[in-house]
Amino acid sequence: MTHSRFLQRAYELARPHHPHPNPKVGAVVVDESGEVIGEGAHEGPGRPHAEAVALERAGNANGTTVYVSLEPCTHQGRTPPCVDRLIADRVGRVVVGTLDPDERVSGTGVEALRQAGIDVIVLDDPEAIEVDPAYFHHRRTGLALVTLKYAMTLDGAVAAMDRTSQWITSEEARADAHSLRAANDAVIVGTGTLVADDPRLDVRLPGYEGPQPRPVVVAGGTDLPLDRAIWEREPIVVSSIEIPIPSGDLLVVGGEDRPGPEAVCRALGEAGYLAVLLEGGPTLAGAWMRSGVVARGVVYIGGRVGGGTGRSPLGGRFGSIGDAVGVLITDIRRLGPDLRIDFELGG
Repeated sequence: MTHSRFLQRAYELARPHHPHPNPKVGAVVVDESGEVIGEGAHEGPGRPHAEAVALERAGNANGTTVYVSLEPCTHQGRTPPCVDRLIADRVGRVVVGTLDPDERVSGTGVEALRQAGIDVIVLDDPEAIEVDPAYFHHRRTGLALVTLKYAMTLDGAVAAMDRTSQWITSEEARADAHSLRAANDAVIVGTGTLVADDPRLDVRLPGYEGPQPRPVVVAGGTDLPLDRAIWEREPIVVSSIEIPIPSGDLLVVGGEDRPGPEAVCRALGEAGYLAVLLEGGPTLAGAWMRSGVVARGVVYIGGRVGGGTGRSPLGGRFGSIGDAVGVLITDIRRLGPDLRIDFELGG
């Protein structure tokens, strides 16, 4: 019996769910013979927490070991504190993947369990953070975690000079991009993309029944078109001034010609959208990259060569090689005739 095996199972249980603004959490109850007798995950705000679900399924948990991906909570929200249930069920040991960065918890859950006589092991496992990086990012910075996504030709164009871009990538890559949308709470574009592409910003995969990301439009200095499909989806419109919108919610945040990227990310985080996918065109993407709010990126490289001057993925001036930002490439994979490259930025 190893801690790794059961914690890995807790991580697997947590990952598929969308509980933001709460964290993704999975829990596994193991009896004294090493058998799993209960499993659970936190499925959404107001739903039972992972520990409570796993303990309920376990039945008699006296003397058991509970493996949980994140430190059990001590505060009363829509549901009771997890530590109270663990103590009441008289578990013998709790193995925690990592401490909760939320200042309302951070260490207090572990301390409460120890004071109740429960053996607690905290592993500080980096993989526990990767179960829900947006939650940790938000608790650390106050900002939503931004993943920049774009598709380009092999010679670096996201569109031709006439702004056409359908389709640079294959069906395989486009399906993967929809899976990427499904993993985020919101998808963001600017006014230019809204005008040019009339996007719905939804997940369109065969058989998909999960939650749809909330569409977000960052309003610039031009009027928003009122005849676009996105208004059927009740989007969030973020603007630096009060503007009329036909449906959805308006967030007014600081900025000059357009809302400041950090202000947008802070407002979205406060609204519970912790993981956001930036699909805006070159103007918005370039501004957000230069502002420092982009934490991660996914680039789809289509098996095509434009063979001339097209539109660059990031708008703005690249004046000197010293202006280039270093990134860590974390994954490269083939999708049909195309490539997907994942990267992270420091900070």
